[in-house]
This record gives sequence, C-alpha cells and structure tokens, in this order.
Amino acid sequence: MKSITLIYDERLEEEVESKVLPLLENNVKIKIPYKNHKKYEFSEEDFIVCYLSDEQVRELFDVIIENHWKIGFLPHPKMTEARQGFGVSSKLEIAVENILNTDELVEVDVLFANGQPVLNKLIIGSSFSLLYALDNDEFFFKKYLNRFKRFLNSFKRVRLHPYSINWSKDNGEMQSKAVDTAALGMVVVQHGQSSILSRRIIEDSYANDGMLHCLILAPKSIWEIIKFGFYSIFKSSKRSKLPDYVAHIKTNKVSISSNQPISYAIDEVLVSAKSIELEVQPKVIGIVPGTALETNEQVKKTKVFKVQNLPQGELKNELLERYLPFTNHATTEEFKWLFTTLRENSKTTSSYLVLMALSTIIATFGLFGDSSPVIIGAMILAPLMSPIISLAMGVLRQDDQLISRSFKTIGYGMAIGYVFAILITWFTPLNIMNGEISARIRPNLLDLGVAAASGVAGAYAHSKKEVAKTLAGVAIAVALVPPLAVSGVGFGWGDWAVFWGALLLLGTNLAGMVLAAALTFLFLGFSPFRLAKKGLTISLFFVVLISTPLAFGFSKMVKENKIIQNLSGKEISVGVLRDVKVIRVSPLKISLTVVSESPLDINQLNEVKEDIEDALGQEIELELSVAVKL
Repeated sequence: MKSITLIYDERLEEEVESKVLPLLENNVKIKIPYKNHKKYEFSEEDFIVCYLSDEQVRELFDVIIENHWKIGFLPHPKMTEARQGFGVSSKLEIAVENILNTDELVEVDVLFANGQPVLNKLIIGSSFSLLYALDNDEFFFKKYLNRFKRFLNSFKRVRLHPYSINWSKDNGEMQSKAVDTAALGMVVVQHGQSSILSRRIIEDSYANDGMLHCLILAPKSIWEIIKFGFYSIFKSSKRSKLPDYVAHIKTNKVSISSNQPISYAIDEVLVSAKSIELEVQPKVIGIVPGTALETNEQVKKTKVFKVQNLPQGELKNELLERYLPFTNHATTEEFKWLFTTLRENSKTTSSYLVLMALSTIIATFGLFGDSSPVIIGAMILAPLMSPIISLAMGVLRQDDQLISRSFKTIGYGMAIGYVFAILITWFTPLNIMNGEISARIRPNLLDLGVAAASGVAGAYAHSKKEVAKTLAGVAIAVALVPPLAVSGVGFGWGDWAVFWGALLLLGTNLAGMVLAAALTFLFLGFSPFRLAKKGLTISLFFVVLISTPLAFGFSKMVKENKIIQNLSGKEISVGVLRDVKVIRVSPLKISLTVVSESPLDINQLNEVKEDIEDALGQEIELELSVAVKL
C-alpha cells in the first residue's frame, strides 16, 4: 500500500470525493487543497499526487524541482499540456492504476525557456498553430474537422520572419557563428511525444536523454504549407521522413534571436521576447511516468543538426522581402541554367531540320504501312519538343525574342515535315485509309489531355537537370509528328477531310502543350503571376477556342461507344450481334455481324434491322454480315 499526499484543485472538490478518492482507495494519507499547499512542508520521502490544472502545475513546478518531490499526475480536465508532456493517460482509471502499480520512479529532464519551465512544448510563430494543435482524445470526426479548420486558416497572407539560431555542438560549446535564416515558426519539445509534428518525425527520443528537439518550418511557398497541412490532417500517427522544409536540431542548448520581437507560446501561454534561451536540465524531477511517456536507462545522447535546407543568403533575403509565394521560386542558378538552355533550343539549326525531315519521312512510311513500331521510331527521333518548351517559357515571361525564335523554329520544322509527307504521298501508289491514319483525323478532348500531359512532362524535364529529357521528347513527339504526317498525306491525296482533321489535332496538341508547359513553369517558380498573366490568358483563349470542335468530337465518340456497348453481344430473334462498328453518327450508319444457326432470308434480315432500330430507338442504315454456326 502506498502513502499518497493528494494535492487537488479545490474547485473540483465534489469530483475528487466522488471519483478520485474511491479509485485511490486507502492509499491517501492526506488530501490538501491547492490553495493550502504552502502551509505544509514535504520531505523527499513523501509521495505527492497532483490533480491540478496546467496553470496550477506551472505555478507549483519551481517548488517541485527545488524540493525534488516524488510526484505523479492525474488527468485534471484542464491539464492538457502537462498530461501530454508527462505521458499521462486521459482516463482517470488508467492513470490511477499506473500510479498505484508503479514502484520505481524515473528521473526525467525539464526544458527551460528563458528560465521558465516548459511542461510540454514551446511554439514560435503565430502562423504555426496548424502543425501542433491536436487533442488526441477528441472524437474522430471532431478531431479531423478541427484540423481542417486550422488548415483553411493558414491561407492568409503569410510572411516568414528572420531568426538567428545557435546551438550547442558535440563538445558542449556553442557554435562560433549563428545561422541566419527565415522561417514560418518553430516547435521546441523535450521529447518526441509532445506534439503532432514531433510524433511524426522524431525517433529515438526519451524524457531522460538530456536533449531537446527544435523543429524549424521554413517553407519557400504556400504550396509546401498546403502539402504539410494535408499531411497533418490525414496522415496516420506512424513516423515518417522529415519533410525537406523542416529543419531538426537535437541538442541540449539552443539560442534563438531576431531583430524583431519574437512571439512564442510556452504551453499555449503567449509571451514575447527579443531572444529565447532554451536549455535542458537533466533529471531534475522524479515522477511516476505516464503510460505514454518513453524513457530508457541506456539512452544514446547523439546530437542532430539537419539544417542544410534552411534558406540563407540571397534566398533568405528574397523570402523576407515579400509575402510567401504560392509556388516555389526558382533559384538564380536554376533560372540562369534553364534560360541558357531554352534560348539555345529556340534556334533553328541544320541538325534540327535534318531530324525533323527524317522523323516525318519515317512517320509517313509507317502510316502507309499501318505500322505502329515504325511510327514510334519517328516519335523518338522528332526534335519538336525543344522549341515548343522554349515557346511556352517565352509566352509565360512575355519574352518577345524567345517567342519569335521559337515560332520560327517550329514553323520551319513543320514546313519541312509537310514537304516530305506530301512528296512521299505523291510517289506512293497507296490511297487507302488504314487504322493509323483514321485514328488521327477525328480529334477530341482526350487528345487535348494527352497534349497537356506531354507539355507538363516536357517543361518539368527541362527544369530538372537530373530528369532524362528523352523521356519527355517521346511524350511530345507522340502528340505532334503523326498528325503532322497525316495532314501532309491528306494534302497529297487532296482529301480535305483528312487534311483538316489531322491539322486540328496538330493545332490542339500544340496549344495544349504550350499552355500546360507554361503553367508548369509558373508552378515551379520561373515567373511571377503578374508577368505571366497576359501570356497565360492568350494561351487559354486559343485552347478554349479549339476545344469547341474537340468537345463535339468527344460527344460523338461517347455516342458511338454507347451504341457499340448496347448492341455488342445482344441476342435477337435470329441470333447474336457481333463486331459492331459505327460508320456514321448522323444519319446513323452501322456495320455488324449476326451469328445465326442457319442462313437468313430477306425477311429475316429486315427483322434484324427492325430489332436493332427498336433497341436504339431510331432509324438506321445497316451493313450486315451473317455468320452461320456449323
């Protein structure tokens, strides 16, 4: 049996009598209202159990440390920070059972900020609440609703703040020079169980390892906050990799200062100061550890300094001068490298013209031969990607010289392609519409989607040195070389339906690629929106304009698919319908095969037509084949 001294909140006298004391049974030696605790002197032999609010625990904390009390905590309704900091269960029954059944106390560390004890966590920055506010004991729906509300509140004008951060090195001495950076805010905890953020990404952290953890959120765009918001809302509690924009310092002492007042909260109590001195005092109180508190007798006091991704120098100054942009801004090095590449790619060279001619020749022969492998070879060889991506950047940044050069290069390449496609058509004694040709004369919205994806792939590959540009080149060529060759074939045949159909697909792909690539560059931070607005508006206008016939084509394709789906495999009076094809939608003309047990006479054929018209609810023209089962 334990001899417990219970210090309780006198405002909850009734609850103490009805709930707490019955659970503690006969183990309570004396119960003392909090307001009277100063009248008593406690020795190191006394075992004190507190049923107090966070505010009361904080007021009592200096006395606890000074007298080195042996202490346990029960979950008071208003004790959230101390409960999380000491791993106390929110359920009174579990907390009491843990206190009564635990024989050995554990000496744990205490984190101090400017001399004030931190029960659970210290938060720097008023915009940082999204990442740490969490009540584990809320109902599921309420918990996620509250997280989502905090997430929406983060979409305000956001500025980073300047901070100078110094810390204790492996030898215990402070660094000779502080790191000057820009950050949205920080979370400082003594162990990894204190906050939603620290639980996700801090490993090997104990309440008695003599270390603190400083997590610094330094996003370079609103987009990174959005990603982290969804991460915080929907991710499970399993630990995962530290995001690139969150720095991590694990040591025993950290100094944080700024040329502006620093707003911070110690256990959600707001404070302001010019500098914050953080230090862990090891093993200063002996407690009954809560069920969620992790301690280890053989702790590894390994320090961690993951600060390489903190913005410094020119980037730090850029981020401090303005509100946080929606997307990451490209660095000066990335910007110079990409623009040098795009200006070179926009030039018309002899190699470009030769490759354009060869790819079109290969594609045209492949079209006449109805050969997909040959056409794919032409796609790989085609050099059209480079000037199209250069054009997209020119449109985005309103660079007239880049736009002019890119247009000329694309125009010369397409002219060369048309010449060779037309010449081959004139000298080839074939005038049959095969599958590869007919597939490229009826463009629809799906083709626009292919073009957009190709544009994104091309822009992304150009902006990243490590991505193989040949992959994006294939994606772009898929959308451009074959329709160019088909359009040339249509011109050579004098078949204007083929010519205009393929030309519409070519224009669709070109407009879709330019817009998608420009938006990708905007998202990657290669242009401010105010500069890009005009070019994007013009590109969007052309895409919308060209989408009208595409929408009609897509609607037509949907109707055809519905007809084929309705009729394929349908059983009628004389047999089963197979191989359904829609030749024309208006007026509707269909080709199909009837599989029958015996040959059909003219009356039965008319009956087949009537059955199909009844099924579709409209008159049709019918090309009918009969297959007889033997």
